[in-house]
Amino acid sequence: MFDKILIANRGEIACRVIKSARKMGIKTVAIYSDADKQALHVQMADEAIHIGPPPANQSYIVIDKVMDAIRKSGAQAVHPGYGFLSENAKFAEALAAEGVAFVGPPVGAIEKMGDKITSKKIAQEANVSTVPGYMGLIEDADDAVKISNEVGYPVMIKASAGGGGKGMRIAWNDAEAREGFQSSKNEAANSFGDDRIFIEKFITQPRHIEIQVLCDAHGNGVYLGERECSIQRRQQKVVEEAPSPFLDEATRKAMGEQSVALAKAVGYASAGTVEFIVDGAKNFYFLEMNTRLQVEHPVTELITGVDLVEQMIRVANGEPLSITQDDVKLQGWAIENRLYAEDPYRNFLPSIGRLTRYRPPAETKAYAPGTQPGDAGNVVVRNDTGVYEGGEISMYYDPMIAKLCTWAPTRDAAIEAMRVALDSFEVEGIGHNLPFLSAVMDHPIFMAGDMTTAFIEEQYPDGFDGVALPEAQLKRVAAAAAAMYRVAEIRRTRVSGRMDNHERRVGKKWVVSLQGQDFAVKVKADKDGSTIKFDDGSKLRVASDWTPGDQLAEVDVDGPLVLKVGKIPGGFRLRTRGADMTVHVRTPRQAELAKLMPEKVAPDTSKMLLCPMPGLIVKVDVEVGDEVQEGQALCTVEAMKMENILRAEKTTVVTKINAAAGDSLAVDDVIMEFE
Repeated sequence: MFDKILIANRGEIACRVIKSARKMGIKTVAIYSDADKQALHVQMADEAIHIGPPPANQSYIVIDKVMDAIRKSGAQAVHPGYGFLSENAKFAEALAAEGVAFVGPPVGAIEKMGDKITSKKIAQEANVSTVPGYMGLIEDADDAVKISNEVGYPVMIKASAGGGGKGMRIAWNDAEAREGFQSSKNEAANSFGDDRIFIEKFITQPRHIEIQVLCDAHGNGVYLGERECSIQRRQQKVVEEAPSPFLDEATRKAMGEQSVALAKAVGYASAGTVEFIVDGAKNFYFLEMNTRLQVEHPVTELITGVDLVEQMIRVANGEPLSITQDDVKLQGWAIENRLYAEDPYRNFLPSIGRLTRYRPPAETKAYAPGTQPGDAGNVVVRNDTGVYEGGEISMYYDPMIAKLCTWAPTRDAAIEAMRVALDSFEVEGIGHNLPFLSAVMDHPIFMAGDMTTAFIEEQYPDGFDGVALPEAQLKRVAAAAAAMYRVAEIRRTRVSGRMDNHERRVGKKWVVSLQGQDFAVKVKADKDGSTIKFDDGSKLRVASDWTPGDQLAEVDVDGPLVLKVGKIPGGFRLRTRGADMTVHVRTPRQAELAKLMPEKVAPDTSKMLLCPMPGLIVKVDVEVGDEVQEGQALCTVEAMKMENILRAEKTTVVTKINAAAGDSLAVDDVIMEFE
């Protein structure tokens, strides 16, 4: 077995590989850019080597720099993670020439299947059903428009070497095809060092289901079930689960056997994923093969008990698979939520900055000794991450912070475990998508397992603006707030030195205001908690060990309720189940007077284009004096490897431009002004 492995990646996947290598007794080497000097993967590895400036195209994807690091370290093998150089045949060739093992498939398999254009041609030749499209290289935007018309709109414009939603655009007309081609080409070049683009038919209302395969160099291969990856935003997966709530055993077997046959046809050896589009009638179409470890691999590990990273390392060491297809048993259900540094209240635009608070829910060890994955009572929480409290989220890399996973014997139990885990996950200092993930977990379509890849687009057409809790849940939160406020007020009176008669000074009657509703309550406390009586006569029992200053409250309000708690004058900021609420707790008289207070009016920014995220201006499409139409492109901002086109919201005239291509801007910097 190898003594030392270099990990040619960063972030959570580098940390993930280090964990398996450490378990196997293998030393690890991290590489890092200037921006990652203090990164978690650097701290976890046995040694670390600097490889250049922050941009990936000047560090992580520069083969010569990575090879220099390998020589310095004396590593015998390299795990590429995903993204970056993981599907780069030239990198695999360079390793082979150096006599270093690549913890991934053979060069030939990468060339045949890692390239999406070539893989589709091979699949077609093997009589595998594929999505209609144009597999040749596309020269320019005019060519892209012509091909798009031949394929028929809508079309998907994709980077040949792409992945993770980078370099992908959907076009519904000629203008979008022209624009999407250039953006995809730019993103592909920046993210993968390869700007080749292809076009395929975009199938509406599909499900995205993928098969995990594992093969060795001795002709053995197995499939480890499927993953449902239909909940996507901008072609980037957000929620994954295993198995799929849609497939039956016959379809699973057919897809799995076809995937293994395709892998064997190209001499595949390692972990890989065959992706399919599946329609409502369970017809499946080969989409692409990812010749690497997938981001969402943890859910497969949780339902099979197979450590995919360990298996990849063993295969790279020349070992045969230790399992056969008959050994693969799918146990229970696993859900993965991707926590991104993206602000859901600002159309999911990237957010950067310092993690002033980062407290994931406590992880539980998968499958205690002597138990099996399917045993009742086992609930697993797993958090794959590459950050820590006090660390920086950089604008140079993918915005994913962590992958939060839960496992339970049933799908419903896994979802409920995820709800609690999300409510318990504390992240402050940046915008993030935790509220949105909570909303998805409670959405009836997701709960029923009826989602397609259009789920987010259809269910949140105007973006995400928070969650309005049902009244029954609001009453539970109001009851908790009243009990917590009473405790805080008693603490305040004691601190002020007025310890006598604190019950009289604090009072028992309150009005709790949240999400536009007022609840008049009376609090009756005892040594075990409080009984909250509402003015309609209903009562709720509240018990908790919360003390003022705690930022997380686990409260029993006729059942478990987890609240993130922030102090504000006269109440709390409470967050739970995707809702972010300003909660005021007032005396009846204060509540009457509060209704007379004028509402604060937000400043008028309708005549300005504000930068929605920290980023780099790639280009400005207009000049002072130009008349612009609604929907017209005004400028392009790049952040976290994604290009974002900012458009005019109405017909107007540009009066001032404050930024130019190459400028770095902060959130809400004024890019241009209108009349």
